[in-house]
Amino acid sequence: MRPFYLLLKISLNISFRLFYKRFLVLNSHKEFFGSTIYVSNHPNSFMDPIMIGSMNRPIVHFMTRSDVFVWWLKPTLWAAHMLPIYRQQDGTDTKGKNSDVFKKVNQSLKMGRNILIFGEGFTDDTPIRGLKPVKKGPVRMGFGALESINWSKKIYISGIGISYTDRNTIGSEFVLNNGPKICLNDYKEAYQENPNRVINEVTKRVEKDMQNCIVYVANPKRYSLLENIMQITRKGYNHPNHDDSIPLLKRFEYSRELALWINANVTDESTEILALQKDLDAYFNLEKRMKVQDRFVVAKKHPELINTLNNWLYLILMWPFAIVGFIHGFIPYIIAKKVTEKIMRRKVFWGSVKMMLGKLIGSIYNIPIIIFLTKWYLPHWSLGVLYYFMVPVLWRLSYEYAHQFMEIRLKSKMKNVDLSKFEEKRADLEKRIQELIPVA
Repeated sequence: MRPFYLLLKISLNISFRLFYKRFLVLNSHKEFFGSTIYVSNHPNSFMDPIMIGSMNRPIVHFMTRSDVFVWWLKPTLWAAHMLPIYRQQDGTDTKGKNSDVFKKVNQSLKMGRNILIFGEGFTDDTPIRGLKPVKKGPVRMGFGALESINWSKKIYISGIGISYTDRNTIGSEFVLNNGPKICLNDYKEAYQENPNRVINEVTKRVEKDMQNCIVYVANPKRYSLLENIMQITRKGYNHPNHDDSIPLLKRFEYSRELALWINANVTDESTEILALQKDLDAYFNLEKRMKVQDRFVVAKKHPELINTLNNWLYLILMWPFAIVGFIHGFIPYIIAKKVTEKIMRRKVFWGSVKMMLGKLIGSIYNIPIIIFLTKWYLPHWSLGVLYYFMVPVLWRLSYEYAHQFMEIRLKSKMKNVDLSKFEEKRADLEKRIQELIPVA
């Protein structure tokens, strides 16, 4: 493991704990090294590889789009365990260039290292609760490595599933779920007899494992049905509308079970459920147009959702830390936000780029501040170093402070809004869900 990779693994692990409110890593493989090709879904662009690299136990080498390997970044990318993969749109001789890369992959797997590749190939602009067809490349790569070493070492392949409640929002949640390892050596005789058939078979097996690791809806037409049912029941894997007292694992499992029921039972002939889906879409679209958050509609049943006591307590108790965090973090946050939203046209990149850019700018911006404080106010330089590493925590407190202030304003405003029509419609939808969907 290269030192820069280790530094990123430790520091990004801390960053994720500040960015996300809750997270789970399920079924993590215990070995740091294991000659395994990890194949992941790709719901969140840059966030996915750095999350797997920092939160999962195994140490990986990343297969990365070749167009990011500009000359001045190559040393950093090499230090971060990244290998280029060339696509047809990347210019001439992609086959020859990939051949050289695959030789490095074969050598890495032979030496016990792990490879991470994203089987879907790209990230959708609109979040989905599904999985696009997994490409054959990772499996082909594994068997190619075995052939290159004459099947002398065991090489494995394993699916990974990443699920976000909201991929770009600070304070959201995620689950990183690891599938079982598949030993490719077990297919030796079948592969030597018919390589294409075995590659297809193993790819389908990996794809099925990946589906089992996420909240998976097979038909894209049913994405909104799942999402809206989760919002109405408040038991599912939705960020703005969920019951925070339910553990994340239970919400994740509930959502997977609900998705499986939809896959098995909802067809184009399911008239009552399709009518329900249409009405759910209309209800939440109306809320969006009227700028009404669904938590205020259910506030009569759950008055804690509009209670401001906890918000006020946070403001009263945390203001000194929030001011300090504001001084250290506001300017880096604003610069990272403005630059990212200007240069990144696709919003799917915003969360990861803002986090990484804010981390970089904040690290540089705060060095002279810490040096000044250490020289004039702190008794020893070690306290300055400790303070420097506390800055991200203080910034997160200041961010939350601003959020609590806005929450008080919003709750006060919504107390005077008549939501009776929404309440009636929501009650009807909830009743229909309970009648039609037994697992809801």
